[in-house]
Amino acid sequence: MQGLNDFLLMLDGYLGSAGWFPYVLLGVGLFFTVYLKFPQIRYFGHAWRVVRGKYDVKNAMGDTTHFQALTTALSGTVGTGNIGGVALAIHIGGPAALFWMWATAFFGMTTKFVEVTLSHKYRVKTADGTMAGGPMYYMDRRLNMKWLAVIFAIATVISSFGTGNLPQVNNIAISMESTFGLDPILTGGVLTVLLALVILGGIRRIAKFTSRVVPLMAALYVIGALAVILYNYQNILPSLVSVFSDAFSGSAAAGGFLGASFAYAFNKGVGRGLFSNEAGQGSAPIAHAAAKADEPVSEGIVSILEPFIDTIIVCTLTGLVILSSGVWTEKHENSFQSADMKYIAGLYSDQSDEDRAALSSFLIGSNEANVESYSGTVVVKDGLAQSPGYTLINAHSVAENVQYLVGGHPYSGSIEIKDGSLINKELEVKGDSLIHSAALTTKAFTRGFFGDFGQYIVSIGLLLFAFSTAIAWSYYGDRAITYLLGVRAVMPYRVFYCAGFMWAAVADTTVVWNLAAVAIVLMTLPNLFGIMMLFKEMKTTVADYWSDFYQQRSEHKD
Repeated sequence: MQGLNDFLLMLDGYLGSAGWFPYVLLGVGLFFTVYLKFPQIRYFGHAWRVVRGKYDVKNAMGDTTHFQALTTALSGTVGTGNIGGVALAIHIGGPAALFWMWATAFFGMTTKFVEVTLSHKYRVKTADGTMAGGPMYYMDRRLNMKWLAVIFAIATVISSFGTGNLPQVNNIAISMESTFGLDPILTGGVLTVLLALVILGGIRRIAKFTSRVVPLMAALYVIGALAVILYNYQNILPSLVSVFSDAFSGSAAAGGFLGASFAYAFNKGVGRGLFSNEAGQGSAPIAHAAAKADEPVSEGIVSILEPFIDTIIVCTLTGLVILSSGVWTEKHENSFQSADMKYIAGLYSDQSDEDRAALSSFLIGSNEANVESYSGTVVVKDGLAQSPGYTLINAHSVAENVQYLVGGHPYSGSIEIKDGSLINKELEVKGDSLIHSAALTTKAFTRGFFGDFGQYIVSIGLLLFAFSTAIAWSYYGDRAITYLLGVRAVMPYRVFYCAGFMWAAVADTTVVWNLAAVAIVLMTLPNLFGIMMLFKEMKTTVADYWSDFYQQRSEHKD
């Protein structure tokens, strides 16, 4: 797993975590926002009227209503990114990361409007009578770039596992184990059976399921979040101030948090924002292509609501829960995962400003302080290292009260550490450190009016969020498989998808998140390139829509 994780980190270093990627993503959204004159603001009210069915046309081609298409797409975006992803961004980048998630969502509203409109415009009816659409179809049918369409479709299949499948069940399993003590294998097995029962019914069953579950899970989560935020009302304003004040300067060290630079917060905020709302990734257009609408722009306008609901509302609630409760700077007892651990030579303390600066530099990769990884043999007696001569970093914090266990019992013997990594993989390492992802959000939800009961809201919310995301992404994957190999290949894909869902329940969390980060970019780059190629057509299509819209309203009045 360590080798796989290192490989994924290397790829991500050239892709999503590279300095150029956030600028490309935000740049495309900024360009279309200015070019189309801020449609996310001007069309916002119209979007709500369309989704309520005010302008529905009888006998329009499609498989789902506007509302069902929206909830299906939302079920694909409102998932672990809103619960675990926000927590991970704040854990690494501090409060400033939330600001850049907002920026990604604001410009992403326009990006999603463009990609959904163009994909809906070039959708097709498949051999089984259902609609199929997505960026691969406009790339093929309009740009005549079948090679690019194939790349995108392959990336979609990969991303259906890396984004919609593996991280979702992984976070569910962790949450269920920490809250209810359920074995991850049991959680994975039960949910895999339920997943299979839903996705075998195709888009109509998926849309019916999501249209009922999404509003319920959103209401439950909002109530739980407000119970924490209002309980810690005195911290609301300071939390918001820190989000804005740190946006262009980075976040200073606080408690166990070692601090983060502007560049790190910017990169992680934009990356987590994309993972959360998927604007520019090209996934949502696949769901919207099934909507009953003869006007592609009308469906594009509906999609403007997705980043707003997903990131501006839900992610903000999660962020304020974490910041106002203060748990993001606190160390908690937890089991360390190998991908989160790093042994460094020498003794460092997070109580020293000099040491914090050195460690922060090391963790973000600049390492101006020349901190070195540790290698050597360490004697352990009754679970405790004897005069180790190293500092263990876990989850971007200095680990304390570290114990080494085997089968739940204290270990005595020697441990081997090479280049900062523990060689003895059979050992369980426990101690106090910062926590991240779903575990951090779960802990934060216990700091409100509901007390410890708040953790159950997160667990149930995560179960509904993540499970519905996995369902939506199975549809995205099978539409991509349909494009690549035809309808016959859909069933084998669904079987493999369910098998991956089962495996990820017991996989390493960090490895799963890093796989997701790579898969997202493999979809996003071809899609951003494609919509930029069609920027003039997009403007003409929008102008034609409004011309016809006002003409029809004038004729109706007459």
